[in-house]
Amino acid sequence: MDVRVGDILEMKKNHPCGSHTFSVLRIGMDFRLRCAGCGHEMMIPRHKAEKNIRKILRDE
Repeated sequence: MDVRVGDILEMKKNHPCGSHTFSVLRIGMDFRLRCAGCGHEMMIPRHKAEKNIRKILRDE
């Protein structure tokens, strides 16, 4: 899956604050994501994040 730093991810499951969108801060074995709703940052294993991605929004 072609995910880059700066992309906005729309996930299948929402964050407890209600937002479905997250921005990508770091990529590696884990993804570092920031919630677009509340600004909370989290580390998620790559396989779990890729499984839950619904759409990648990218400014090109």
